[in-house]
Amino acid sequence: MSGLNQIAQPFPGFRHLTSHHCITGSLRHIYEFYHAPISEEMLLGLGAGVGFIYWHTKGALPFLGGRANIERTGVEGLEKAVGRRTGVTVNSFRTDSAARAEKMLLEQLQSGQPAMLVLDMGYLPYFDFAGQDFHFGYHVVVACGLDLSARQVLLADRDEALHPVSLETLARARGSKYKPFPPQNAGYVFDFAGVHPPQAADILEAIQDCAKGMLTPPIGNFGVQGIHKAARRIRDWPKTLSEKELRETCINTAIMIDARGGTGGGLFRYMYGRFLGEAATITGIKELGRAGEVIKDSGDCWEQAAELFEQAYQAESTAGGLQKVCALLPEIAEREQHVWQHLIQLTSRS
Repeated sequence: MSGLNQIAQPFPGFRHLTSHHCITGSLRHIYEFYHAPISEEMLLGLGAGVGFIYWHTKGALPFLGGRANIERTGVEGLEKAVGRRTGVTVNSFRTDSAARAEKMLLEQLQSGQPAMLVLDMGYLPYFDFAGQDFHFGYHVVVACGLDLSARQVLLADRDEALHPVSLETLARARGSKYKPFPPQNAGYVFDFAGVHPPQAADILEAIQDCAKGMLTPPIGNFGVQGIHKAARRIRDWPKTLSEKELRETCINTAIMIDARGGTGGGLFRYMYGRFLGEAATITGIKELGRAGEVIKDSGDCWEQAAELFEQAYQAESTAGGLQKVCALLPEIAEREQHVWQHLIQLTSRS
C-alpha cells in the first residue's frame, strides 16, 4: 500500500466494484457511474475481447495472452466496440507529453468525471510482486477522486480498496517505456448521451467477430493458429532464454492465464462462457448457452496449463513441465477450433 493517507474521496455517485479484468472492470465502473449498469461478462463479449496471442519481441520475455481486439492501427478495440454496440461514443487518446497527460486528467477530474487510464501496474505502490521488477503496461484503472492540494488521485482497480496515489507516481506509471505494451499516457473519454441496452443483433455480430478472430487471424501468432505456434515455440524456450528469463516467463505466463492476471480464470474463457449464457437469454438462442459451457471446459484446460507453467517455474528443471504444456496446447487448440466454428454457425443462421 501507498504510504499516503487516503485524503481524496470518490466522486459523489461513484460506486466501487470488485472485478475480474482490469479493462472490463474499469468500463463497468464508468457505465455504472453514468447509470447504465452492465455486467463485465457482457462488456467482454460485446467488445469481442477474447482470443489468443503469442508474442516474443527482441528485448522482452515471451508473452502469452487471451485478450483480443486491442486497439491499434486498423483495429477498433474492445472499448470502442462496446461503445458502438451500446450507443456510447468512446474516444481514445495518447500523448508523449507527461505534462499534457496530467493537464487533460486534471481537467476531467475537476469537472467531476471519472477518468479511465492505461498504465504500467509495475509502478503502482499497492501491488506486491514479491521483490520482482515486474512491468505490464496495458493495465487499466479508473481515477475516481482528486485532492489537488495533496496532488493525489484515487484509483479504482480490480480489488476491494480504493487506492490513493500521487500524481508523480501516476505519471511514472502512465509514461512507462517497458515493452511489449508501453502505455503512452493513454486514456478514454466517454459520451453517454445515446446509451442503450445491448441488442440481440449486436451481440450476435460481436460473437462472430470473436470467432473469426480465433479461426482466421491476420497473422499466425493469433487465434487457434497462435496456440499451435505457442506449442512449437515453447519447446525452444530452454535454448533461447537464460535460466532466469525462463523461470520468469513460466511464472508470468501462469499468472496471465489464471485469475491472478485479471482473466477471470481460464484465460478469459470462464467470463466468455458466462457472457454466452447472457447472450442466450437476450437472443433466445439456447445453443449459445451450451456453447458457453464448452468454452468454460476449455477454460479448465487453460487452468491446467497455468498449473504446469507454475510447476515448471518451481521445479529443479523446467523442461519436464514445459513438455507437458507443449502436449496440452494442441489439444486445447483442437477443442477451441470446434467450439468457435460452432459459434460461427449459430450466429450465421440467426
